[in-house]
Amino acid sequence: MVKGMYHYLRQAWKKPDEKTLRERMFSWRKGNVIVKVEKPLRLDRARALGYKAKKGFAIVRVTILRGGRKRPHRRKGRRSKRQTIRKTLKMSYQWVAEQRVQKKFPNLEVLNSYKLGKDGMNYFFEVILVDPERPEIKNDSTINWICRKENRGRVYRGLTSAAKKSRGLRNKSRNLKVRPSLRAWNRLGK
Repeated sequence: MVKGMYHYLRQAWKKPDEKTLRERMFSWRKGNVIVKVEKPLRLDRARALGYKAKKGFAIVRVTILRGGRKRPHRRKGRRSKRQTIRKTLKMSYQWVAEQRVQKKFPNLEVLNSYKLGKDGMNYFFEVILVDPERPEIKNDSTINWICRKENRGRVYRGLTSAAKKSRGLRNKSRNLKVRPSLRAWNRLGK
């Protein structure tokens, strides 16, 4: 069976060339945290997540610091419960990256994102953005759902794929957490 180009791109990203990727990440660390790029680095992944090479789509590379979310130690009086330095954030790094990009580009809407790699200090993601005001997007039947008003700010409401995964909405089996809970269903009378 003949394989297509995207199959081979997927296979190449399963075991990327470490030297090349390390050099790229080194240059990304030196640059800005949020950078608009011309083309996606992982074309196969971007296309699978809804990217099209047409006007109205944008790709942004974002760098996120790894490690715990430390807070400065408070010196003044507080009860011990409020003196915690480290809190666990119930958001994945990918969701945080999407929110930071949305804050930087408020006129665009986050469609999806994917991981490029990580080093000792940072995670690197590419985020796919869509301009809902462009006529090319409004006339495209596969993506014009994002132009509706109820889809504005979807990344802040946890409606992107990474956010849904982080919120525990992807589990289908019965023994894993599935939302809404059984108590919520009973309360709603369903």
